[in-house]
Amino acid sequence: MGAVGDPDAAQRGPLSPHARVLLVEDDALQAEAIAFAIRQDGYAVEIASSGAQGLARALATPAPDVVVLDLGLPDVGGVHVARRLRQSSDVPLLMLTARAQVVDKIVGFEAGADDYLTKPFDTSELLVRLRSLLRRRAAPRPAPIPTNVIQIGALQLDSAKRRLTVDDRVVPLSAREFDILWLLAEARGATVPRRQVFNAIWGSSFVGDERALDVYIKTIRRKIEPDRTRHRYLHTVRRFGYRLADEPPEGAG
Repeated sequence: MGAVGDPDAAQRGPLSPHARVLLVEDDALQAEAIAFAIRQDGYAVEIASSGAQGLARALATPAPDVVVLDLGLPDVGGVHVARRLRQSSDVPLLMLTARAQVVDKIVGFEAGADDYLTKPFDTSELLVRLRSLLRRRAAPRPAPIPTNVIQIGALQLDSAKRRLTVDDRVVPLSAREFDILWLLAEARGATVPRRQVFNAIWGSSFVGDERALDVYIKTIRRKIEPDRTRHRYLHTVRRFGYRLADEPPEGAG
């Protein structure tokens, strides 16, 4: 990890003086170093030294504004903590790991991470990514959508209930998965540029890993496509974006 603290933080000031960061890290020395840097940037920090403790604190009231979660926890793994957290919370989640393989990042994003940092990292980069996550959380919510239900083939999306049904069967979605699907459904079959999807869901100021969107698209396909080898609903327009439309593959009966 790089030098503790951010020399420019005093000039920029914190995004919100009331922002609360939950740091889940079992290495006491590293936890204190990271917490010190975050506090220097103006945020309040609470440290949880185990996965079980971190999950309980993340789901408590008041909830933290952002969670920094180490993947390699000794009791309950970070991936399990993330999945449990995503069942009932959309709190921004930044994962930390000592492993740099792409597959580890994919697993992290599929578990619900918003961003990902590989150890060792510079604390200035950590602070930039935290500010980005907090800025997105603080952004105004979009106005209520007048159309509550959109039907696309066997898919039905209800924005009021935030529910997806496929052939009248409720399909569980995370908050972000639903947001992506609804954004594409609103386009009524038109292709939505990849950058537009990313900006709408993560925010234009987000500075993390854009491959998170690819992971979410892959996860959504697993949940809605009757045949995973031939996409009927969620289509990729190469080098441009995505389209949600009922288009049976050629040769489909």
